[in-house]
Amino acid sequence: MNYIVLDLEWNQCPYGKEKENPEIPFEILEIGAIKLSEEKKILGTFKETICPVVYKQFHFRTKEILDYSMEELKQSRRFPDVTRDFFAWCGNDYILCTWGPSDLPELQRNLDFHQSENPLPKPLFYYDVQKLFSILYDDGKLRRSLEHAVEALRIEKTNPFHRAFDDTFYTAKVMMKMNWDAVKSYRSVDYYRPPENRKEEIYMIFADYAKFVSKLYRTREELMADRTVLATRCYLCGKMLRRTVRWFPVGQKQYLCVASCPRNGFLKGKIRIKKASDGRYFAIRTLKPASEEQVAEILARKEEIQKKNRERRKHKS
Repeated sequence: MNYIVLDLEWNQCPYGKEKENPEIPFEILEIGAIKLSEEKKILGTFKETICPVVYKQFHFRTKEILDYSMEELKQSRRFPDVTRDFFAWCGNDYILCTWGPSDLPELQRNLDFHQSENPLPKPLFYYDVQKLFSILYDDGKLRRSLEHAVEALRIEKTNPFHRAFDDTFYTAKVMMKMNWDAVKSYRSVDYYRPPENRKEEIYMIFADYAKFVSKLYRTREELMADRTVLATRCYLCGKMLRRTVRWFPVGQKQYLCVASCPRNGFLKGKIRIKKASDGRYFAIRTLKPASEEQVAEILARKEEIQKKNRERRKHKS
């Protein structure tokens, strides 16, 4: 299997969000990619600009980054032709690698807008190299810039940053420097096309946590009434867990809980509710080990939220 290291540059509406096309808020202007073998050897490159058809003037932020003019871009090929050649260049056996999670949703949104075939697998697993860098060199949560990673790994800076092919080049160099075997099990999954039904739901188990991605629901209430979404099973031993702190809301899009395993101790659960492009909802549930201090923090947070809710109801009455 090969690695396709991908980076995109895009433009957005120069006249403000209220005038943007909601079907394509970010229009892709350039695709840069490097194909690596499993041994991280460069097998080929792909670099091409794209003729804009929606936003024909630069947003001021885009203009600050790109080193080509709108007139030059208008001489480029259209998006469907470029992406057809790009996917043919990728081949049949590959996994995408990006710096951060934002490129793949926008690539697919652009495919939908242009009514182009989406040849990417579903579910779409990929490597978020930014996250993997954090797992190896930080706390797993902090997200560093690509330039920071290049400097930290003492990679020579020969090209500018914030250009599609140059950022792809640096991302590939970071991958070559990393202890890949230590993080290659941490695949990410893209949420642009969530599971449609129970059979498509996603279960992922890592060394230090488990992730579940649910099917789509019409409402948040329907989602949170499903026992499959609320289930807490120890991913280490497979046992169903007793919840010592039941699921409680933290805002409208997140729920927390604490469960107890007689063999593996406390685990903390989190449900994040996401909205799909068609207006339906799906859940991302994670479960990971928790210390007694973390359990106490979650319990205190629940009590604080309950207290505020009681005070709010008291004032209304």
